[in-house]
Amino acid sequence: MEFIVRGAHSTSSPVSAVIERQRALVLGGSSEARLLATRIAADQRLQGVISLAGRTSAPSPHDLPTRIGGFGGVEGLTRYLIEERISHVVDATHPFAARISANARAACAAAVAPLLVLTRPPWVAAPGDRWTEVADNAAAARALGDAPRRVFLAIGRQGVADFRVAPQHDYVLRVIEPPSADDLPPSCEVIFGRGPFALDDEIALMRDRRIEIIVTKNSGGALAYAKIEAARALGLDVVMIARPASGDAPTTHDIDAAMAFLAS
Repeated sequence: MEFIVRGAHSTSSPVSAVIERQRALVLGGSSEARLLATRIAADQRLQGVISLAGRTSAPSPHDLPTRIGGFGGVEGLTRYLIEERISHVVDATHPFAARISANARAACAAAVAPLLVLTRPPWVAAPGDRWTEVADNAAAARALGDAPRRVFLAIGRQGVADFRVAPQHDYVLRVIEPPSADDLPPSCEVIFGRGPFALDDEIALMRDRRIEIIVTKNSGGALAYAKIEAARALGLDVVMIARPASGDAPTTHDIDAAMAFLAS
């Protein structure tokens, strides 16, 4: 289901009625998207809307009118770009949101709308890190090994079912929203939290839960980095899941560059 929630900077008239300004669609889901939305809302040259997938029931607020829900694949997104007279698209989704990113590339090509990917740089192993880098969740489950271990799953609730193939481990899964009970491995403690998390708190969590190894996605950025620092401080192994291929769209890590793109 798709609907629009008017944000603090919206007006009573439909957003598509104002066509003299550049009209941006921001595909959100990241802290970078939120920062970009604030910059767009403050720029008189631009008008925009941010779209969220709706995977959390209480998403953090944004400074642009916010659209919740899917578009209906490539065809639906293409139609939206044309009907709403979108002049520019910024893909600022989570680095692991591969499907919507692929749909954005195809839809922008079909609608002849310029696309920019705004993403955070990935983490790079530092001295003292004990990483095993893998391609996906299935490889991460294999990398845990046969011997039972205490595993901190820092992957969110999407994909946790992939670890049911390794039921010998005791898992601690941290999520924002409750996962389906059917997706959980047999021995799995679920804890709730939304970052950023402080380093001291992450160290305390891992000591309290007697964590031996961490599984995480290479999301990059500062908000979730404390668990990597905690693993380094405690000498813990980390299974690092690599990002999916990002395609050939122009990419930046810089908000100013994204703003320049939108004003072009």
